[in-house]
Amino acid sequence: MIVLGSTGSIGVNALSIAKQFDLDIEIIVAGNNIELLNTQLQDFSPKLVIIASQDDIYKVNHRNVQAGQEAILEAIRNSSSNLVVNALVGFFGLEPTLTAIKCGKRVALANKESLVVAGKFIDTSHITPIDSEHFGLWYLMDKEKTVDSLTITASGGSFRDYPLDKLKNVTVQEALAHPNWSMGNKITIDSATMTNKIFELIEARWLFDTTACDAIIETKSIIHAMVNFSDGSTTAHLAHANMQLPIAYAIMQKVETPILKPVDLLSIQNLEFKRIETSRYNIWEIKDEILQNDNLGVVLNAANEVAVARFLAGEIGFLDIADTSLKALNYFHDTKISSLDDIREVDKRVRIFANG
Repeated sequence: MIVLGSTGSIGVNALSIAKQFDLDIEIIVAGNNIELLNTQLQDFSPKLVIIASQDDIYKVNHRNVQAGQEAILEAIRNSSSNLVVNALVGFFGLEPTLTAIKCGKRVALANKESLVVAGKFIDTSHITPIDSEHFGLWYLMDKEKTVDSLTITASGGSFRDYPLDKLKNVTVQEALAHPNWSMGNKITIDSATMTNKIFELIEARWLFDTTACDAIIETKSIIHAMVNFSDGSTTAHLAHANMQLPIAYAIMQKVETPILKPVDLLSIQNLEFKRIETSRYNIWEIKDEILQNDNLGVVLNAANEVAVARFLAGEIGFLDIADTSLKALNYFHDTKISSLDDIREVDKRVRIFANG
């Protein structure tokens, strides 16, 4: 298989599963963490390694190293692997997803932006989601029963219990202190603003062909998803907060070997549920509209990527992240997307607006 984003949290876990089950890695794609990449290359012998910068090629302990997005796309086209694990972050991950599908490959997708911005142009029959929430929904689906609606859960992020009047002054370090998960910087910030959960609802809309999707907070991240059936019954997927289970299924399709320890409800004793309130997560006010309007995903994603980068760089405050997205959604509200080229153009325009 091909692993895109090997040094991120999903990529690291994907390689851990590959090592556990002795799976072959044809191509490894990493970013700028050359030290971790070289450690990974001690365990795997891919035919090709691709990194972000041409200037770092000499640092990589491998005989065949290339750099840049075009190298990634060309490698996908020329590879013999049938599976691409796309754990790249952001809009950058869209083109590899499109290329892999065009080549008839199966995509184990952690790059949620692919579906957020271009879901209506993507054949999801080629996609197996890596997110714990969508894995949980897939695990629960019973084709013999009629589904009424889908519910996924959120942890609430770094500031779910933080005083509202102090949110404007929180630091980057505080925002990156997720209570339940160990993730990359961007997705941790997206979790704190609840933008990540809107992204996941958009993904669910395309993966399961329904806009009857919602989310609630479950503070321990034990319940990941619930399927509500038309007969009034609800099933829930419970598992510890560890991405190796959905990754294992996404890669191998069927798993008999224990990946995690079962959830012990007696030791957990209780679970706490909360409504996602717009007073704390003001991005949530556009949740219903964005599920119904498939032209706005690219706007939200581009504005959010710019705003998160600016927050991490110390240029704007935490509350300015969602405000930037909401302003962009208002400004570009009448955007109409009819092609992939439209998506690329709107993405550029929104980024200019969000940086203004």
